[in-house]
Amino acid sequence: MRLLMILAAASLLTGCAVSSVFEASPEEIAAKVYVPEGPPKLTIFTMVNNTTGSGGHTSLMVSGSQQVIYDPAGSFLHADVAERGDVLYGMSPAWVQGYKSAHARSTYHVVSQEIIVTPAQAEQALQLVQSKGAVPGAFCANATSAILKEIPGFENISVTFFPINLMEQIAQRPDVKTDKYYENDEGDVRDGIEAAQS
Repeated sequence: MRLLMILAAASLLTGCAVSSVFEASPEEIAAKVYVPEGPPKLTIFTMVNNTTGSGGHTSLMVSGSQQVIYDPAGSFLHADVAERGDVLYGMSPAWVQGYKSAHARSTYHVVSQEIIVTPAQAEQALQLVQSKGAVPGAFCANATSAILKEIPGFENISVTFFPINLMEQIAQRPDVKTDKYYENDEGDVRDGIEAAQS
């Protein structure tokens, strides 16, 4: 019964796509590395339906010795972004904006929850996302919450299949900075990527 409930919940999260089979080589990844300025931080992205308030997707940006976005079961794909195991490498501020723009449209907005962390926390998060590997569709919040739970200072996170549940858990933290990003176009992720690059 519990398994059926989990599968039913997972099927509701249609915003999480099936992972790409594309895997960048270590050399391609090394060529794309972006080292961010400022303090190390973790940023949880939640794609929220503008009509229902339900969550469509969850991802995690790690800003440490390099900046990556862990996009579990995500659909963001571009030839200029190296991807391996659901990790997007070389995420400069322009690419981060492109990522948000690709997901924000008339039906969804993007909630960013930024938390300043220690260098050790950021590096552990980076190692965890790199070792996790690609996950199946609808497991975006599950994979992200499981990773967060392993990081010191985030042990109280409950693993969940629901993006909104994870967003609400993060919102309880006193150290979180929240931002919402909206666009009004009618396109999808692919259209957003193309627009961000033009």
